Amino acid sequence: MVHRGSVIGTGAVVAVLAWQAIATYAGIDVAPALAGVPASQVSTGQPAETATEPPAAAASSATMPAWWSASPPRLASYASLVIAALLLLLYASRRYLYVLQWVCSWLLRAAGTFVASLSASGALALALLGLTHLLNVAAALLLVMSADTYRGGVSINRKWAWGLLPLVIWFILAPIGFGRQAADVPGYLISASILATAAVVYIVGVRRAHSLGALLVGATLALLAASHALIAFSIATGDSGSPALQSVNAFLLLFAALGMHLMVFEEMTVELRVTNRRLEKARAWLHEKVITDPLTTCYNRRFFDEVIGRELQRHERHHTPLSLLFLDVDHFKAVNDTFGHETGDLVLRYVATFLKQNVREADYLFRWGGDEFLVLMSCHLDQAVQKGVELKAAFSASPETAKLPAGVGLSFGCTEVPDSADDIMPLIREADQRMYEDKMAARA
Repeated sequence: MVHRGSVIGTGAVVAVLAWQAIATYAGIDVAPALAGVPASQVSTGQPAETATEPPAAAASSATMPAWWSASPPRLASYASLVIAALLLLLYASRRYLYVLQWVCSWLLRAAGTFVASLSASGALALALLGLTHLLNVAAALLLVMSADTYRGGVSINRKWAWGLLPLVIWFILAPIGFGRQAADVPGYLISASILATAAVVYIVGVRRAHSLGALLVGATLALLAASHALIAFSIATGDSGSPALQSVNAFLLLFAALGMHLMVFEEMTVELRVTNRRLEKARAWLHEKVITDPLTTCYNRRFFDEVIGRELQRHERHHTPLSLLFLDVDHFKAVNDTFGHETGDLVLRYVATFLKQNVREADYLFRWGGDEFLVLMSCHLDQAVQKGVELKAAFSASPETAKLPAGVGLSFGCTEVPDSADDIMPLIREADQRMYEDKMAARA
């Protein structure tokens, strides 16, 4: 819902700012134009009350909302409020501090354009002009703060407020004492320098975040800084400021708003990717815990049930050899009864470590239950038997085995899986039986 509202609101802002830019560039008096007065009457200066209007047009003019017939600065104020509202919706969803700073910046800009649209004369008009520039400077400063926050640092300092105090005094009093240029030229130049600083910070932040939205905002702010500097130069040379540059500013502000929305969506995308990676790691960790025996860290019977179907299909389809090697720890019950379960656990961990070191990585090693282990091997029966003999001899000859309680050894039994096998349990029981026969033979 927030994304859909952002799209609809952005479309409305496009229309408002486009109309403001066109009206400013063409020098159209927006109020009569929107109220239904013919363009010929507006251009010739014919009074609206003496013009001949069709009854339908007169009725339309009478019902025209006051906000729709507003001046370009007033329309810009409405557009800034809409952008601030859209960004506030995003802040309510994501709680990014730099988004809140954007909201405050657009609200200050809305206040500045609203003040500029007020009708006044004399000293009050000059004071309102200074207040407009002061609000625009404060809005630009918030953009610098938002850029710094986006990069990961929040450099809000109380000294900033004291630094603004001379500007407040200047912009309120200087126009009254020295005229419009005392507010216009410093106002545009200070805004230009602050916007340029914000542009640099945003563009530098692109290297960290690889954000297309940050690049768009930075580039737009850089162009706005250049435009403000040109307007200040134009006013300083005696011109009243170029209407064309004012139109350019309106479109640049629109692209800045679009870039801000894009930055938030990109940040949300990054968060989703990070969250997905964490979920994937957590899922892998949980799966590892589910399929692993906690004492020996060998695979458990749950994992055997998970892989045996796939291995039987591969065995049948590709005719790859498949054998079962069943192993059991000799005299394990006596160890538990005599030395306790802690020693029994120590024996099992050692046996598991020994088997892992001596079984191929391509084969599966499972703790079947108690002191029994099962190896699923990709080989024929004779190779499995040979491997069982080697494991039994290597375990008995290992120096570490001598540290275990007396009598601890390995017994094994093997069986080969036929191509047509669809039930593995009878084959496991057969391997278990042969292991038991090996154990009895060793004791005899």
